[in-house]
Amino acid sequence: MNAIAANVFRLFKEKYLKDPHIYYSPGRINFIGEHIDYNDGFVMPAAINKGIFYAIALNNTDTINFHSVDFKQSLSVKISEIKKMNGWKNYVLSVVNEFLLKNLQVKGFDCLFHGNIANGAGISSSAAVEGGLAFGINELFSFGFSRKELALLCQRAEHNFPGVMCGIMDQYANMMGKKDHVILLDCRSIEHRYFPLQLAGYEIVLINTKVHHSLASSEYNLRRRQCEDGLLVLKEGLHIDSFRDIKKPEDLLAFRDKMGEEVYMRCLYVVEEIQRTQQAASLLEQNNMVEFGRLMYRTQEGLSNLYGVSCKELDFLVEQARADKNVIGARLMGGGFGGCTINMVRQEGVTGFIDRTKTEYQKKFHIDPQVIEVEIVDGTAEIFIQEPQEHKQ
Repeated sequence: MNAIAANVFRLFKEKYLKDPHIYYSPGRINFIGEHIDYNDGFVMPAAINKGIFYAIALNNTDTINFHSVDFKQSLSVKISEIKKMNGWKNYVLSVVNEFLLKNLQVKGFDCLFHGNIANGAGISSSAAVEGGLAFGINELFSFGFSRKELALLCQRAEHNFPGVMCGIMDQYANMMGKKDHVILLDCRSIEHRYFPLQLAGYEIVLINTKVHHSLASSEYNLRRRQCEDGLLVLKEGLHIDSFRDIKKPEDLLAFRDKMGEEVYMRCLYVVEEIQRTQQAASLLEQNNMVEFGRLMYRTQEGLSNLYGVSCKELDFLVEQARADKNVIGARLMGGGFGGCTINMVRQEGVTGFIDRTKTEYQKKFHIDPQVIEVEIVDGTAEIFIQEPQEHKQ
């Protein structure tokens, strides 16, 4: 990571002729609690060593200059003319816009960013883009927002210009990550606890399907509406406030006909997953990684059969994992319809698992999957670069 940070520093200085501040903004993995953050449940994410590196410096103008190294594109916009655009531009502009909506005085700055995070893999490149910029702006202008407030600001930014009605998990993990720990986040109270992830003997391996089905965005918003519709029925029938108030999944049966089969299945998954996530926290306290892995497999079954967000490529990868005795848990991760699986693999079996999975997946789909081995790191923060003497003027 330090090499990427140093490169970002160099590229910025070459382009804008000044020294920037450097920030690292991580992507995230989520062990359990998928599609639960927007249903007031519990999730268990962690920040990872794949993310976005930002270089930012003030420019004493009324214009913001962005340059995306990965997309090889630049954007210059007057602060007074910020509006919705397309692609990556929407994400950075929406972050700036959220500060402006709070009547804060944002002045001109130059910004260059570059990542080592796979776009579309389900490890939240969007939250990494939002978080690094928001953190940098907050620091440069001394606005004084807490990390929690910045996470909520970034969530609003994704709702606004990009129009993705995400929950809080991705942005929260981005800001609140802690090295070698997972976060048990209560998405109703927006409070969290850290749990040590004792990975001695295991590694986390992501397998990227390299597919991104066009259903992903529209179906994400549809699932959210279906859950809202189902919860209205349950509020009326059970006098509850949230899915988490339901103690037994069987309590939903009485409302199956009124909800309709699809909405019922979505709600059943949510109730079961909220309970699984709390159980997973207890298993981590006991350092019972084998049972923890079994819960991941059960989550996959729910995501595929009840919530309907898997696809043939993801199902295939999880079945490959199930067939490998060195994999103790696996499931799809992220919104679904593509992206990656997360796998908990015994260290001695990692190479064999990767080789077999790549071979079988390529044989089945004629796609070379991307393997991403990750480590758990701290949340978004400034990185201090020691510039080599020969580069100094």
